[in-house]
Amino acid sequence: MAAPQRPPSRPSSRSRSDRPRKETAPPAEEAREILLADNRRARFNYAIDRTVEAGLALTGTEIKSVRAGRTNLSDGYAKIDRGEAWLRNVHIAPWQNATGFEVHDPIRPRKLLLHREEIASLAGEVGQQGYTIVPLRLYIKNGVAKVQLGLAKGKRRYDKRQTIKERETRREMEAAIKRRVGRGPGRDSG
Repeated sequence: MAAPQRPPSRPSSRSRSDRPRKETAPPAEEAREILLADNRRARFNYAIDRTVEAGLALTGTEIKSVRAGRTNLSDGYAKIDRGEAWLRNVHIAPWQNATGFEVHDPIRPRKLLLHREEIASLAGEVGQQGYTIVPLRLYIKNGVAKVQLGLAKGKRRYDKRQTIKERETRREMEAAIKRRVGRGPGRDSG
């Protein structure tokens, strides 16, 4: 005798834990970066050997000013004092709507949030002749203010001239390619 067939509309007799589960991977969220300040002058004046990402300890009005993009990294540098890293000479403008709050000093030293090993490594490399730590970029990553530091060595004047020369030749090549592509087949040259 054959077993009676169940109607197809009837739910499965398996419990939810027994049913085969569809494997769905959680969507990989990319680190969202919002660039707020870029120190292009540092890349021109220094040869960057390596970079390090560091957190930045800011007050409430400072982070609001940073998010508004009112920062200047051009004269900034990092210094290591007693096992702590400090960012100096970076100008963060006072927040204009900070009524009732204490207005911060625009160029006060700000603490860099790094691991102890990173600080020790940077301190050892800065101890070498001619190396310094300069801020390259200031950005917000997943809602947190970060600064990209570069271990840098000062360029000589002829190195800077070489950089300018390379930049000009690259621009000329790109312009020539643009002109050449613009006159490709099928174009009217009239």
